[in-house]
Amino acid sequence: MGRLTSQSKKLSLFFNTTFLFLFSFYLITNVLNPPKGTSTNTILAVNGDGCTGIHEYADYEVKCAYVTSHSACKPKGYINYLEVFYCSCGQLPGLGYATLLIWLVLLFYLLANTASEYFCPAVESLSRALKLSPTIAGTTLLPLGNGANDVFASIISFTRSGDGDVGLNSVLGGAFFVSCIVVGIISILISPRQVTVDKPSFIRDVLFFLFSLCSLLLIIIVGRIHFWVAVCFASIYFVYICSVSAMHCFYREKERVVNLSAVSPSSRSVFGDEFGEMGTPLMGCVDEEKPNLVEKSDVEAFGQKQRRRCLNLDSSICAHLGWLLWVLEFPLYLPRRLSIPVVSEERWSKAFAVISVTLAPILLATLWNTQKENMTSSASLVIYMSSGLVGIILGNLAFMATKRSRPPKKCLFPWLAGGFLMSITWTYIIAEELVSLLVSLGTIFGISPSILGLTVLAWGNSVGDLIADVAMAVNGGPDGTQIAISGCYAGPMFNTLIGLGLSLVFASWSEYPSSYVIPTDPSLYETLGFLMAGLLWALVILPKKNMRLDKFMGVGLLAIYFCFLFLRLARVLGILQFQDPFFFKS
Repeated sequence: MGRLTSQSKKLSLFFNTTFLFLFSFYLITNVLNPPKGTSTNTILAVNGDGCTGIHEYADYEVKCAYVTSHSACKPKGYINYLEVFYCSCGQLPGLGYATLLIWLVLLFYLLANTASEYFCPAVESLSRALKLSPTIAGTTLLPLGNGANDVFASIISFTRSGDGDVGLNSVLGGAFFVSCIVVGIISILISPRQVTVDKPSFIRDVLFFLFSLCSLLLIIIVGRIHFWVAVCFASIYFVYICSVSAMHCFYREKERVVNLSAVSPSSRSVFGDEFGEMGTPLMGCVDEEKPNLVEKSDVEAFGQKQRRRCLNLDSSICAHLGWLLWVLEFPLYLPRRLSIPVVSEERWSKAFAVISVTLAPILLATLWNTQKENMTSSASLVIYMSSGLVGIILGNLAFMATKRSRPPKKCLFPWLAGGFLMSITWTYIIAEELVSLLVSLGTIFGISPSILGLTVLAWGNSVGDLIADVAMAVNGGPDGTQIAISGCYAGPMFNTLIGLGLSLVFASWSEYPSSYVIPTDPSLYETLGFLMAGLLWALVILPKKNMRLDKFMGVGLLAIYFCFLFLRLARVLGILQFQDPFFFKS
């Protein structure tokens, strides 16, 4: 992966400094000076739905006692945010709001940074190692890299937090944002260039997406889903992959026949271009035939950067400043680097490689033990000892089989698979904490967590798509526009079918042979209705415009999204009242 720009380095330094502040604050308020709950019989006698009864009290000490004595207020993640807010910051609610909101931003940064620094490079390397065609990679690994955040947030909301509304609304909200806001902005910006997109691929993607949403709507109306129905729902995406591959092969063969007939190569279809029809190579891939001329580890690269910063400073000041920057930049970086194997040329370090394969099984064991409730101490000890033994064996093998000067050239698949697995593990851990924080914020603000999933979580996970797709469309010419538009539909469809599909598979498996009860959220019908309206608008308008992206289509998509957002917020704030759909009435 290439070097980070100075701006991204400054951003990384800011977030690491923020993390140090929050970590110090947590240690001071919860470890060195733990909150003291008040034993109050009246509190324990409160009968409420979940943890919402906390708003019946005004005194912060009573609220602190409430969250510490009620099991419904226990965190779904690793940090008890309600205890931090009501106990540690009870007298200073402003400090509590600031702390949680900063931590929310920091978690979003960690989620995006883990995907860009570890997950996507591992996916790209795997696609090359497995020799996947650009079409297959573009419809499987690329959406997986872009949509990992939504997928894991959805799975966690169904399986860990017990609040499937967050997963449903975050995935649908993200799909709505990308298919309307991102496509709308691209259409407006590209309008003066009169760029067209490929009609068959566009119609195929939109129709598959609409069929997926109709299937999900039917599942929500029924209110229950059996395990095998969930498997069938998730399998729709594999049917989509097959159709993409079939169309790709058809147009490749057609192009070959045309070329044999001495037709000018410049007239080939966009399907024949390796950068078209979802056949784009994964972004950021490094040409294997042109390796980096200088091989250096992260530590060496960091040292060179510090020396460049200190060229004009006194040597003693430079030394102190270098160590200070080292301390500030490493808190968020080091834990992941010590447990995710990395074998790229630029970031290779034998020390980190050996340590990461040693610690990775221990991290997996820790995650496994935290996911299992009522785990006995003996069983937990066996898991830790087994993982430690596996880690020691893998560490010794890595030490003997690698060189200090360069990463391994043979038997790369185990390394790449390990990096892929551990990047997924870290994404899961961060997403789990993010969902837990959103649920806690919903309790604090008295807002349904599903609303936060529809807005905050969906927007946060979709900002990367907005920046990447708009930049590709604006700077990549017609091919870049084709890739960006295809990604705006293939990505959300992946999140819907694989993210929600796997969530429903896992949730229904836990209830097997019974059916899993779908969360009854009437607002889901509004979300699905407006999302389908946006897709239908594009499906009708774009062919009428001869597949040219223009302002009329873009403004229409933006209007649909903001109309939906206004109605949802108006309903939450009580400005407008709506009757529940007829199938919710008894």
